[in-house]
Amino acid sequence: MKKVLLHTPEGVRDIYNRECERKLYLQEKIHSVLKNYGYRDIQTPSFEFFDIFSKEKGTVASNQMYKFFDREGNTLVLRPDMTPPIARCVSKYFMEDDMPIRLCYSGQTFINSAEHQGKLKERTQTGAELLGENTADSDCEVLAVTIEALLECGLTKFQIEAGHALFFEGLLDEAGISEEDKEEIRALVENKNFFGMEEYLSNLSVNKSLREVFLRLPEFIGSGEMIAQAKTLISNEKVDHALSRLEKVYTLLSYYGYDKYVSFDLSTIAKRNYYTGIIFAGYTYGVGDAILTGGRYDNLVRQFGKDIPSIGFGIDLDRMLMAMSGQKIHIPTDSGSVFLLYENNLQKQAICMASKFRKEGTPVTLVRRNTDFSLEEYREYVKTGDFTRMYYISEEDAKIEGI
Repeated sequence: MKKVLLHTPEGVRDIYNRECERKLYLQEKIHSVLKNYGYRDIQTPSFEFFDIFSKEKGTVASNQMYKFFDREGNTLVLRPDMTPPIARCVSKYFMEDDMPIRLCYSGQTFINSAEHQGKLKERTQTGAELLGENTADSDCEVLAVTIEALLECGLTKFQIEAGHALFFEGLLDEAGISEEDKEEIRALVENKNFFGMEEYLSNLSVNKSLREVFLRLPEFIGSGEMIAQAKTLISNEKVDHALSRLEKVYTLLSYYGYDKYVSFDLSTIAKRNYYTGIIFAGYTYGVGDAILTGGRYDNLVRQFGKDIPSIGFGIDLDRMLMAMSGQKIHIPTDSGSVFLLYENNLQKQAICMASKFRKEGTPVTLVRRNTDFSLEEYREYVKTGDFTRMYYISEEDAKIEGI
């Protein structure tokens, strides 16, 4: 039984020493970029009422949430998504604000996924939300701050794939098919099963030209030229709005010099039902899933009482750390730590010496010598640790030991 208690449940793990330090370093780097763009910090509870994440809000499925009850019998959940709680906070604390609101956060999310998927069920997410603007400028800013955050962390080989929720909705509206057929086609496209979609469409009364657009969705990947080409194939209110918006965003990204990091994929399907505009995900080498996701959700905050357009993103720090480790990207950790060893009756001198180092900004590990260990054993310990220097204060004099 005692051995069982040493292990974590499926889907969660311990992070310690240098790995934990590297993760905190990435978190601080991302936070510094967000602060530079004017985003202000917010923290929400790790658990909320179940209704915050209900199906109507467009978040994760009920069977993927960790649910429990409080003493009053209310159903609570560990938050599976950071966006709905922030939408709740904005409606509660910023109801009278008319100016744009910029908020940033870092916290844990919890998804009760199937065990055989081999995915973490607890993840650390750092991100931001820009509320109060429904413009290409705000779409571009969120993409720009996302890209800059990745670059600031030292990641350079990545690509962000962006689409627009209204483009696919416009195609489905044009098809004039039932809601059931729409959901089936949506699922086929989401799974990139275009052969299955071709067969499914052949049994529906969809005109030939529109069917051709559906079947060409895998080709609609690229930059501004691809968007211009898509404009010549289909036109309705939703499609025109989506394509025009993506064109504007691409132009604005070029002003930042970040257009090379973004490609547009018109077959992109929103993973969250609350997305209403641009949607995007970031990918890099070393992990099979996206290291970040984001998008526009203009109707979500309204469900909590404040009608305000919004867009945001979240970076999965655990996946990002895994990717950077796999790519052998150096993540700085503390390299100036001192190991200060002293003999029993020289504690005062040792504390004074350690205090001097610490005031100068040098971390010190202060250790009273245990005579059960030889000096050589201490030296070997220092070599395998995170120390760059060793000082030994003995009866004779202070000795500096090199590593």
